[in-house]
Amino acid sequence: MDYLQGKTLPQLIRYVVKHIHPPEHPFLLYRGPQKYEPISYGEALDKADAISAWLLEMGIKKGDRLGLLLDNSPEYVYFDQALQQIGAVNVSVYPTIPEKDTAYILNDSGAKSLIAGNSFLLKKVLKIAGDCPALRFIIPAFDDHEKITGQNTGNKTIISLNDVIIQGKAVLESRKAEISALREDVQEEDLASLIYTSGTTGIPKGTMLTHANFVKNVKACLEHLTGAIDNDDTFLSFLPLSHVFERTATYHVCLAMGCKMAFAESLESLGRNMTEVQPSIMNVVPRLLEKIQDKVYKNATEGGGLKAKIFYWALNTGKKAREIREQGKSLPAGLSLQLAIAEKLVFRKIKEKTGGNLKFMISGGGAMPVSVGEFFSNLGIIVLEGYGLTETSPVVAVNLYERQAIGTVGPVIPGIEIGIQQPETQEIFTIQTHESHDPSFQSPEGEIIVRGHCIMKGYWNKPAETQAAIDRQGWFHTGDVGCFRQGNLKITDRIKNMLVNAYGKNVYPTPVENVYMKSNKIEQIFLVGDKQEYITAILVPNKELMMQTFDLHESFFSEPTPFIEDTRIINWLNEDIRSLSTELAKFERIKNFAVKRTPFTIDDGEMTPTLKIKRKVVEEKYAGMIRQLYKLPAVV
Repeated sequence: MDYLQGKTLPQLIRYVVKHIHPPEHPFLLYRGPQKYEPISYGEALDKADAISAWLLEMGIKKGDRLGLLLDNSPEYVYFDQALQQIGAVNVSVYPTIPEKDTAYILNDSGAKSLIAGNSFLLKKVLKIAGDCPALRFIIPAFDDHEKITGQNTGNKTIISLNDVIIQGKAVLESRKAEISALREDVQEEDLASLIYTSGTTGIPKGTMLTHANFVKNVKACLEHLTGAIDNDDTFLSFLPLSHVFERTATYHVCLAMGCKMAFAESLESLGRNMTEVQPSIMNVVPRLLEKIQDKVYKNATEGGGLKAKIFYWALNTGKKAREIREQGKSLPAGLSLQLAIAEKLVFRKIKEKTGGNLKFMISGGGAMPVSVGEFFSNLGIIVLEGYGLTETSPVVAVNLYERQAIGTVGPVIPGIEIGIQQPETQEIFTIQTHESHDPSFQSPEGEIIVRGHCIMKGYWNKPAETQAAIDRQGWFHTGDVGCFRQGNLKITDRIKNMLVNAYGKNVYPTPVENVYMKSNKIEQIFLVGDKQEYITAILVPNKELMMQTFDLHESFFSEPTPFIEDTRIINWLNEDIRSLSTELAKFERIKNFAVKRTPFTIDDGEMTPTLKIKRKVVEEKYAGMIRQLYKLPAVV
């Protein structure tokens, strides 16, 4: 990796073109009308240069904040590279957040321009543009925007991205030397991006991440995963680039290594896109893995019979092999033969659905249930669970490619320290590094604190919040509870998620929820019980399975009442709640539950972009039903 000499984001791709791939080599892949089409490094850089030239013509200068409100696409890459190389700052806005949050981010950051990815997003921008005084330019990344904008543009300049590129090319020759000089003038400690943490509570905070934060994080991860990623790998990108996980673990890794980056059309078309692109690496969130697991089970066992029996036999064979390997032992000859048969009859067919070329997936953005990790490992599909936050650029720990410790997020990456601190006394139980990794090391549980090159510069315009998050010794306080097990970091839950029952017992929702999520009847679960005598929950059933079991029609899910009161459905769910409760301590068990008719969604403001339920929002929105759960007799 001696060619990874770039110290800033715009330098990374230039080093790839100089040392790894010629300009005509494919860099990006997008879905055209018939198939995936390639975009070369040369074409991507030419467009980025043209956009840079236009931005300079419009008076944009180093340090200016520029907004990006678009889905993952080549246009995102062009615009990001264009602004980064002139020292401007990327302010990515989640396409799914409400208008008021979009306006808040644009005003808090003082964004001077905003690129909008489609007609829906442009309409959203036009509604709030008048309330954003710093915003000068609105750039639709598509044609025919006049149908939406008309003549009513107020004091904002509206120009399509195509026109920006055309105008930029016209002045590029006169601006080329300036662009090169500005690119070289970008320093490691310069601000590269403001990423607003949506979180599960509170007002969005703009996390200030520098070029050094991003580049050093990428280099540390590549060192940690030495040999796992090659410059001929293809990533399939579908998690939002507005989120730090996808930005670093896909986009920036591709910039640094020279991997190809393909864009999925949507979450709905992901399965088809995987077979078309045949990716070797993907970054995922646990919720997607759970959905894949459910689909595999459904397809393999529907109708029962011999097909289902073979599937369960193969899965059990994979489980035996995994357990032996986890002990560091070689497989007996008989089991190796059985595993080869299981691979041929079952596992290979499942892997073909991913394109047949998948080396591994990286799971982040939330805790992966142990049962999910074991399931994919039983199939022979490698999932590397990692951990990080927006404020840590993001990765601080990730499982190794050659050895996965399921139920943990792996060892510490190079160049940083992770401590476990007792929240009340502030005593630091242990400080672990990449070099200190000891497979036998265990630690007490406490708050996870992090120090090193990955820590943000601070929160934009929020010095008090910055001071509260980063102490005088440089430790960033994550707000997560965890410990070290066999030298690997293990995450329990968020401190603020902790429920303390009426008897003073602490209940961390995530591990408890993960036990109940083993049921294929449950799609989502939200635990309640702070200051209460017992735990209750809001459950969302598996829609397909429930429709099939009770012969329901689509109209059932459009009924105005948000909760299902059909005792047949409640009893059906209660069967699994009762059986799974035996795996938990008595004070952790669900005693009553409500059945929500439709899932928690991002669009309804109930989930973050990484599909985590917003605790405060849900508790307030369904306060009436939650109160009811404690008035009614327990059903479990």
